[in-house]
Amino acid sequence: MVSEHEAPSAEAGAARSGAAEATVLVASNRGPVSYTLETDGSLGAKRGGGGLVSGLSAVDDKLWVCSALGDGDREAVRRGVGEPGVRMLDIAPAVHADAYNGIANSVLWFVHHMLYQTPLEPVFDAEFRRQWASFETYNRAFAEALAEEAGRGAAVLVQDYHLALVPGMLRALRPDLRIGHFSHTPWAPVDYFRLLPDDIAEQLLRGILGADRACFLTRRWAEAFTACCTEFLGGTGRTAIGVHGLGADADFLRRRAHEADVDERMAALREQIGPGRRTIVRVDRTELSKNIVRGLLAYRALLDERPEWRERVVHVAFAYPSRQDLAVYRDYTAEVRQVADAINEAYGTPGWTPVVLHVKDDFARSLAAYRLADVALVNPIRDGMNLVAKEVPVVSDHGCALVLSREAGAYEELGGDAVVVNPYDVSATARALHEALTMADGERAERTRRLAAAAVALPPQQWFLDQLRALREE
Repeated sequence: MVSEHEAPSAEAGAARSGAAEATVLVASNRGPVSYTLETDGSLGAKRGGGGLVSGLSAVDDKLWVCSALGDGDREAVRRGVGEPGVRMLDIAPAVHADAYNGIANSVLWFVHHMLYQTPLEPVFDAEFRRQWASFETYNRAFAEALAEEAGRGAAVLVQDYHLALVPGMLRALRPDLRIGHFSHTPWAPVDYFRLLPDDIAEQLLRGILGADRACFLTRRWAEAFTACCTEFLGGTGRTAIGVHGLGADADFLRRRAHEADVDERMAALREQIGPGRRTIVRVDRTELSKNIVRGLLAYRALLDERPEWRERVVHVAFAYPSRQDLAVYRDYTAEVRQVADAINEAYGTPGWTPVVLHVKDDFARSLAAYRLADVALVNPIRDGMNLVAKEVPVVSDHGCALVLSREAGAYEELGGDAVVVNPYDVSATARALHEALTMADGERAERTRRLAAAAVALPPQQWFLDQLRALREE
């Protein structure tokens, strides 16, 4: 539980920095801590994880500006509950829902991942314009909070597509600041970015170009952004374009992967898998880009075309529900379950369950699966990076063959030692799974060693410090 103290004001948000003028500020939709309102009226706090949280641990004196995401967060803001170094913005729930679900996740995310069913969508009508106005309001709230908190000449690092308009808005309010924007997703090629209304496309580009540096996970995404700027605006102006690949946090992963709860999950998984069987592991959110259904279909094709693998291999598939407030995600999660059940019904025997599917998020169990994996299947349709592809080789106990989509950002760094697939080609993915399963032990171990070395070359703290240094020197 967290203690309560008197809030300076509701608008000020939870946990003001404690310093009137911060020198390093980070802005993201989700912050490093979230709150739940308990039945007794108290507030519980939960720390977040991920590359951004790990990266920011490299800087002690910083302010993280984020949005209140639920009732617990909003209650924390109202009570003034929080922690030093975090300012949580109580943006009106309806505005946040429009901006986050209506625009960021239902428009921008779909554009950058190229996932629209274009005969039917998108439809840019009056409702879209209404939601876009909320997106502007949401971004403006961040820009104003950052402008208020930043010391003169401070460095501000704005994160991701949710806050694409913030750099331009902040530049207008505080031209003295050093502003960076980082895109954690792919960037759409020009022809797909053109789906957006022209004025909206230009507004998004100009928003990011308000930054001194616009940064991406891979050169491919940086070049796509530059091409869009050239097409719509004639160039990137004075904004520098940077590429900063995000690696795995090796020390944390290796330490965490050998704690007692992970060992317990490994024992449970071994029992579910059965003795002497090989394992194909995937760990994903049920996001549409992750391509879980085609991965399952490829596994089914493997069992159909290579019957020698029946009862000798198990597909351990962790598909953790994501964005279940959107119908298209609920439908996709249901499809994953349906396909997994169909495989088990068609091929399963009393002593063998071909697909072991888990849908409840459990980080310790994910690490256990990483350690057990003979093959890791990472086949996204399109992904900014995909840290799972980097994490598995780092913690693998006995070496793991990586089947990797050429459309994952991680392909640029890991493709040379992975079995690479076209994510749409189910038959080729089935053949890749067979190749990975039959890879000689020595080759698999050597590939795993090289994959792990590449995966940890740019750990989260270095990733963040490199951006901060480049921003200050630009």
